[in-house]
Amino acid sequence: MKLFKIIARFNHEEDGATAIEYGLFAALIAAVIVGAVAGIGTELDTQFGNVKDCIDTSTATTCD
Repeated sequence: MKLFKIIARFNHEEDGATAIEYGLFAALIAAVIVGAVAGIGTELDTQFGNVKDCIDTSTATTCD
């Protein structure tokens, strides 16, 4: 009889499911942040390369 009470209580508790949901949300947000930072990093690397070229040579075609 005590086993059935434990199983019934386990079926009604939702704390574990809520924690898993929050974990999944945190993982999704982290993945989006990593993707955004990687894209921005590549763009910044290109821009700083262009600035470096403009400083090194006055005849660079990418200078504005």
